[in-house]
Amino acid sequence: MGLFGNNVVAFKGQNYDQLRKTAQSSGTLFEDPEFLAADSSLFHKRTSPGRIEWKRPGELCSNPHLVVDGTKSGDVTQGQLGNCWFVAATANLAQEKELWEKVVPNAKDQDWDEENKEKYAGIFHFRFWRFGKWQDVVIDDRLPCNNNKLIYTHSEEGNEFWSALLEKAYAKISGCYENLDGGNTADALVDFTGGVAEQINLQEESFVGNLEKHKELHAHMKKYSERRFLMSASIKVTSAEEMEARTDVGLVKGHAYGVTAVKTVKLGESGLLNLFNKEKVYLVRLRNPWGEKEWTGPWSDGSPEWQKVSESQRKSLGIVNEDDGEFWMPFEEFCSHFTTLVICRMPNQAFFSLHRTWHETLLLSQWKFNSNAVQNRAGGCINNKDTFLQNPQFLLSVDTEKDDIIVSLSQPDTRADQNEQAKTIGFYVMEVESNRKYRAHSIKQKAFMSTYINSRSVFAKQTLLRGRYIIVPTIFEAKIESPLMLRVFSDTGAGVKELKEDYPSPGAMECCRGGNIQVVSQVTVLGATNLPKQDHFGGGADPYVYIKCEGKTAKSRVQENTLNPEFKYNAIFYRRKAQQPIVIEVWNHNVVKDTFMGQAIFMAQNKGQPENNVAVLKKRGRDSEDAAGGNISVVITTTDDLRAL
Repeated sequence: MGLFGNNVVAFKGQNYDQLRKTAQSSGTLFEDPEFLAADSSLFHKRTSPGRIEWKRPGELCSNPHLVVDGTKSGDVTQGQLGNCWFVAATANLAQEKELWEKVVPNAKDQDWDEENKEKYAGIFHFRFWRFGKWQDVVIDDRLPCNNNKLIYTHSEEGNEFWSALLEKAYAKISGCYENLDGGNTADALVDFTGGVAEQINLQEESFVGNLEKHKELHAHMKKYSERRFLMSASIKVTSAEEMEARTDVGLVKGHAYGVTAVKTVKLGESGLLNLFNKEKVYLVRLRNPWGEKEWTGPWSDGSPEWQKVSESQRKSLGIVNEDDGEFWMPFEEFCSHFTTLVICRMPNQAFFSLHRTWHETLLLSQWKFNSNAVQNRAGGCINNKDTFLQNPQFLLSVDTEKDDIIVSLSQPDTRADQNEQAKTIGFYVMEVESNRKYRAHSIKQKAFMSTYINSRSVFAKQTLLRGRYIIVPTIFEAKIESPLMLRVFSDTGAGVKELKEDYPSPGAMECCRGGNIQVVSQVTVLGATNLPKQDHFGGGADPYVYIKCEGKTAKSRVQENTLNPEFKYNAIFYRRKAQQPIVIEVWNHNVVKDTFMGQAIFMAQNKGQPENNVAVLKKRGRDSEDAAGGNISVVITTTDDLRAL
């Protein structure tokens, strides 16, 4: 489903190849009936500020092309539209050839061909990743102009039109050009890549004045830059008056800058004598979508700091002292002046194969309200404790000792629908019983959670230990409906699936298995004390527990080198024979063969309330009445309400 997947659908059912052939055979340039050359494609609320003419590139210059001398960030300059967020993302895209070729498919075939002029039919197409699919968007090449000049995004090259046409296709999928006025760079980066966007608040994360955190973040960004992840930065505004205000060091507030390079530069002359003990400076390069107005502080264009860098390094960094909108700045200053950093990760792409490949699971579901609590799937955030677990639930199974997990929750883009607004969404991840297969009905211990924001996507990452977890995606308020998309990336291939059933449903073979389910028991092994020493040379033992109930077992993680383990281990059993005991065994983990340490047997009473038990561990078999050494602490809750736990 990621960047190089074949999951492509025709937006509004328009097939580019068919439409192009029809236009070529008719000798008439394509005019898009789904996105007219009219004010309706420009505005939904505003009126035209002046006379706007729709012109094809061939009417604006004599030799139009999609691309002139390769793609670069200078191909994308913002016009008379407040879409710096989109322009910054497009400038990022321009620097990544393979990403760009996915968004602009078969660019050479689409381009104007002087030798085969009959190929030109006034039609182009672009691809954007939306809600799990690549949407192929067809447009005609009539562009809004004033005085024979493009009024929106344009290239520094007067006869280069890929960025203007790309913007038109994005405006089409978004409803109109005005709908691009104000937005989130993260959304555009995801649309261009099928990646996952992470937003870092540089102020909340306490990067200001923290040199170690600066170095760590710089190292991460340098790695991401080398892996060609797309990044953007901006300065948050607190009022409308601050929007696009220029700071005293030349930065523009409320403005999305593309991060185009991250480097560590050694100061001083090159050569063998200067190889060691060089002072380093941590730099980041950004680009203003306006194509002008740059940082004026240290390491800006023409500043004296560049004299500390060898000529060869200046050349390799591509230093250009022009007001072209691209500039370098020290990373400390970057963290001090910018408030928001967006990183678009692309975990599964072929050209990142030298690095870690993530396993992706993509699931579609929906928040749907029902007055019947059992069927309701729009329970709101955890503030709504009575209905929180009535949301969709997704089981995440980590079957290795630990796994790095990335979770991204998305809702559909609402720009094209004036009656819809983005909902405030987020998710809560809780650790559940190690053998759970059905929906949870009581709130468990939090493993991690996302922030809540009225954005298309929210993101969080965490390292999780072996076990099972439930992801509960929610809209902040209860009873609100919307489709949702959940994407989970794991390092080692964790399993993810949506939980639909509340408990095991009766089947045709129930009579053969001992009858219907009568009760559900939740067993929590808190810990053990004073276990007998097992290791000949070590300090104690490496214990774990088995829970056995009606022929089913559950096994905890190993607690290393302890005689007083804190297991805090949970399992759940749906039971047909409530009168049968629950057996808990303690074992010691060994390299060759694990050894039995002791057991305790419990009868679970149907009380619906937790029962706290402390028992002496016993031996097995004929010596089952003899103490094996140590005690175990267990909490068991049993109820005939199968939706209670």
